[in-house]
Amino acid sequence: MKKLLLPILFLFFLSSFAAKPKDTYVKITTNYGEVYLKLYNETPKHRDNFIKIIKDGTLNQTLFHRVIQEFMIQGGDPTSKTAKQGQQLGEGDLGYTIAAEFNPNLFHKKGVLSAARDNNPEKASSASQFYIVQGKVFTDDELDAVEKNRMGGRKIPKEQREVYKTIGGSPHLDQNYTVFGEVVKGIVMIDNICTVKIDGNNRPLTDIKMKVTLVEKKELRKLLKEIKNK
Repeated sequence: MKKLLLPILFLFFLSSFAAKPKDTYVKITTNYGEVYLKLYNETPKHRDNFIKIIKDGTLNQTLFHRVIQEFMIQGGDPTSKTAKQGQQLGEGDLGYTIAAEFNPNLFHKKGVLSAARDNNPEKASSASQFYIVQGKVFTDDELDAVEKNRMGGRKIPKEQREVYKTIGGSPHLDQNYTVFGEVVKGIVMIDNICTVKIDGNNRPLTDIKMKVTLVEKKELRKLLKEIKNK
């Protein structure tokens, strides 16, 4: 009996100390500054796909092609790399989608990274298009109206209401679009981009190209130190 018990205890010990997935950080650089984001491990399909398209360069030189003040900035359309001035964008894709990964604890507060999508019943995400929320600060009355008119009566949890009343965001998107990361440094870049002049399709009149990279080694150590000391 003792011989059988020891291996079981050993396996239990190993499982209790199993390495938790390490956090992944990415940087988006534009002529309006740079922003650092943390990818959520709670949404592994979106995290892994985003890492993949960063590594293969899919996102580099794509545009933030849709900008709406007090809402969000959207980019990642692969056809935007060669788009002519004024061309309507937002339909480009990579030929596949990512299954929705909704999590009640991940919501559309200011600064979150979420996956764009077309109108499909599964609410599957675009493989490359994403948006970062600017949103706005809400009052209780405004949140009540959002619940009634745009969320089918679904209630916003108390803790999340407090965030929407202080930090802000876009609550009507919750549980409709997958949230898979958040800004940890450089939120001012989103605010700056949201001030640009746009055309009738919400495309900036001057192209805003992006470079997207994984944050690693020395740069990562520096970033983590800054986050810890906030």
